[in-house]
Amino acid sequence: MSILVELLEFLSVRKKLWLLPLLVLFLIFGGLFVLSQGSVVAPFIYTLF
Repeated sequence: MSILVELLEFLSVRKKLWLLPLLVLFLIFGGLFVLSQGSVVAPFIYTLF
C-alpha cells in the first residue's frame, strides 16, 4: 500500500494527476488479462474485443 501512497504523492506534487485515469485503465486491462488466462471468464472477455 505504501507504493500507492507514494505514487499518489508523486502525481500530486508533480501536478500529473491527469495520469491517474490512465493508470486505472491499465490496471483494469491488466486484471482482465490475468483473469482471461485459462479461466471460466475467458469466453466472456473475448466477446468484448
